[in-house]
Amino acid sequence: MSRQVVRSSKFRHVFGQPAKADQCYEDVRVSQTTWDSGFCAVNPKFVALICEASGGGAFLVLPLSKTGRVDKNVPMVCGHTAPVLDIAWCPHNDNVIASGSEDCTVMVWEIPDGGLVVPLREPVVTLEGHTKRVGIVAWHPTAQNVLLSAGCDNVILVWDVGTGAAVLTLGPDVHPDTIYSVDWSRDGGLICTSCRDKRVRIIEPRKGTIVAEKDRPHEGTRPVHAVFVSEGKILTTGFSRMSERQVALWDTKHLDEPLSLQELDTSSGVLLPFFDPDTNIVYLCGKGDSSIRYFEITSEAPFLHYLSMFSSKESQRGMGYMPKRGLEVNKCEIARFYKLHERKCEPIAMTVPRKDAMSRMEEEMKKLQATVQELQKRLDRLEEAVQGK
Repeated sequence: MSRQVVRSSKFRHVFGQPAKADQCYEDVRVSQTTWDSGFCAVNPKFVALICEASGGGAFLVLPLSKTGRVDKNVPMVCGHTAPVLDIAWCPHNDNVIASGSEDCTVMVWEIPDGGLVVPLREPVVTLEGHTKRVGIVAWHPTAQNVLLSAGCDNVILVWDVGTGAAVLTLGPDVHPDTIYSVDWSRDGGLICTSCRDKRVRIIEPRKGTIVAEKDRPHEGTRPVHAVFVSEGKILTTGFSRMSERQVALWDTKHLDEPLSLQELDTSSGVLLPFFDPDTNIVYLCGKGDSSIRYFEITSEAPFLHYLSMFSSKESQRGMGYMPKRGLEVNKCEIARFYKLHERKCEPIAMTVPRKDAMSRMEEEMKKLQATVQELQKRLDRLEEAVQGK
């Protein structure tokens, strides 16, 4: 009789816990724009959501504590003249947020403590340099006042927000087609991009040189997203030739073959990866899905281990990811997502069970295994009796 060995992991029993109704943000009109960004950004002070707005682009900023039904006349950030496509909080100042829009501009805003009292129409600085809509904004993880933006003009600009000047340009000679995703490395020394030309590139932005490049990490034609993970590895999500969703892990020094490639399902939504470097867990959230899958990355084969999946009834229109300093660690919380519904934003806490709870779960599993073995013995005896007749 073969005995299955379960891989030991501290995060094997991580589970998702959706917030109660009074801890959600109700009556928010989430944007209907078709764009593969999260439409939500969170930090320990505020939650920001891209909303439907007439006569231009707007997004809503609420203090985290202001849960419940949101007033329809709540003041918004409304300086763009076309829909907002992406927003990102500054990691060095919880009151500063950047937004990219279809009006070809990037704007940086300062939100007062306690939230907005009147609509905010004047940004701290407007960054103009793109000739087509701006779909990606990302702050530098370690350097202050450094912001990256990527537009549908196939150009990546790195800005000095203090002066409002573009200090670095990666033009169409680097990316000949639409840029799907951009991610900074943890120290900000490299960027990883995925492009419509079916290539993933690792670029050293200071020199503007391509350090490594992978053609067709996934065989399908749908968008690919790529993020840096631990120890010089990148993780990509994409589609197979048969339109099955895939997740792959790559060594940046040897991009010929993936360290791990797993097929997930046949849904059509693009998977957005969120990586937690403290636990080495990557969370995959698909727009239009009703689930969050999570995997653990290790330094030994097979490198990428499926842990579990959080499922709910309603599909998600977007997703925000809380930085680690905003979590309730005394409640064993290791991650928190802000799931956007059509008219609601719902926090979902990812929690590791306490040791006593895990012990109870293991005892229940042992009882269940003993019951299965007993039933198998009875079935064997029944088969022997039938054969004896």
